[in-house]
Amino acid sequence: MSESKLVRVAWPAKRQGPVPETPHWSDVAHWMRPGTLQLVGQPPLALYIHLPWCLKKCPYCDFNSHEWRDPGGAALPEQAYLDALRADLQASLPLIWGRAVHSVFIGGGTPSLFSPDAIDRLLGDVRALVRLDADAEITLEANPGTFETDRFRAFRQAGVTRLSIGVQSFNNDHLRALGRVHDAAQARAAVEEAARAFDTFNLDIMYALPGQTLAGCEADLRTALGFQPPHISIYHLTIEPNTVFAKYPPTVPEDDDAYAMLDRITELTGAAGLARYEVSAYARAGHRSRHNQNYWQFGDYLGIGAGAHSKLSFAHRVVRQVRVRDPRLYMERAALDPVASVQEVPRADLPFEYLLNSLRLLDGFALSDFTGRTGLPLSALQPGLTQALAKGLLALEGDHVWPTVRGLDFLSDLQSLFLPD
Repeated sequence: MSESKLVRVAWPAKRQGPVPETPHWSDVAHWMRPGTLQLVGQPPLALYIHLPWCLKKCPYCDFNSHEWRDPGGAALPEQAYLDALRADLQASLPLIWGRAVHSVFIGGGTPSLFSPDAIDRLLGDVRALVRLDADAEITLEANPGTFETDRFRAFRQAGVTRLSIGVQSFNNDHLRALGRVHDAAQARAAVEEAARAFDTFNLDIMYALPGQTLAGCEADLRTALGFQPPHISIYHLTIEPNTVFAKYPPTVPEDDDAYAMLDRITELTGAAGLARYEVSAYARAGHRSRHNQNYWQFGDYLGIGAGAHSKLSFAHRVVRQVRVRDPRLYMERAALDPVASVQEVPRADLPFEYLLNSLRLLDGFALSDFTGRTGLPLSALQPGLTQALAKGLLALEGDHVWPTVRGLDFLSDLQSLFLPD
């Protein structure tokens, strides 16, 4: 599980009918032509960079990660991949021309497999090509299995401002069940070093693990909180299609036990001074993830790297892109044609897409933000809003809407009210 990747879009069912000719992904004139939406401005823009390799594919992982196995013992193709990323970003510039980037997230895979010198070069290329805010948040995902003394400090010196560490558990039995390459001692050492090197860092923790009890979940969380992290992302283990766990499902706690774990997680994090601000995110004041908040608030993001997703807004439409998934094919095509698919989000799908993420936020959203970021009138939201209010799943005061406690407990049901007919 990875901090930045909770925000994938669950696409509505495909409609029947003729498929329009797909324009070239970088055809700015095509995306700027007149249309039915009326976006009054562009939302904040973030940059996601995907580094696809890892030491070992975890059995629960359905993201675009690839085990690095070279029988000749060759090192990662860092420079070739960095060349491809720069070419991809440069070819994408017309789509974001003149816009400032407020956050960068380097995800994977396991980005900390890349050397600090490679990360330094990567961020140098980003600064050379885009208008990066002076105080931009720059996050790097790291795993304890790739931890070395002083490595995290070197990432900080390269320009990374925030580290996200994929701990998942401090229990060796649970780590083995999850197929992790690190053990509990390595996890503790990595977190201690992150706390020394970074003012802001995140711990990824999972619960409802195979064989886990409420007491075991509490022990894991107390260990994590003992490091006084500014931010924790805590995820329920889910069995995703096309994973090893989907083929060979482990025995996991019953739903009632998992709910009890979540209640205890919320109690303990609150007592430790971390406020829950999103379904799976807890932070101290001033340490919320700016990059992930941009996803949840339907901001724009350009994704570069193998399998990366983009969502970009223009005056009359919202467009999504997906890069080719295979790393070697991506490197071959990066300069000219790295995009595997491009789609203009249908007008009827926009309410669901907006609510899919914004309803994960405990603070909810402003109705004016919905109109500003989708280009739709409030009437497009009204049928689902009326039902959600009647069912007690949403609360409304003035311009502001937020999920109730009941709405968070039945979040999928709440989000489904906004699916297109």
